[in-house]
Amino acid sequence: MGLFGKKPQGTAQPPEVVRSQLMALNRPTAPYRIVEGQDEGVDLIAEWKIVDAQWYEIFAKANLTKVFRVFMKFDSDKHELRTQDHECAIEWRAGVPSLSLAISHFKGQSISVGFGTAYAFTETLSPGQVYKYHFNTSELKKPIQEAVEACGWVYKGISFGKL
Repeated sequence: MGLFGKKPQGTAQPPEVVRSQLMALNRPTAPYRIVEGQDEGVDLIAEWKIVDAQWYEIFAKANLTKVFRVFMKFDSDKHELRTQDHECAIEWRAGVPSLSLAISHFKGQSISVGFGTAYAFTETLSPGQVYKYHFNTSELKKPIQEAVEACGWVYKGISFGKL
């Protein structure tokens, strides 16, 4: 069974297929990215594009002081994607983010929400909504969960212990 009692769809695919499906979630318009995680001792990491020049102004305007990263490891024997959230503190310097581990380092499963809207003049020179955003942990986790379950795997959030 997947998260919230959701049963995975179909036959379990090989881990390479699951990895490919997760990496396919990367797109320029998404406020998150999925990257290789070997340097952190995991398979993949999902994170907000907080240090991406195209996105950090939006994150700054949302006054975010903490973000989290989802560390992911494949358990091929159980067909599980084991995940753990890691929280980081953000310090803004001249509008540019600097990430550091939060002093009260958090590992486990987290839910957080931030949102906002900005208005400016559009190309037609009339006032209009330029962007509307909400940084909800489910916006980051839900596409991952759906991709994993579509591959016949289980998304398993780990609060305590080792991934």
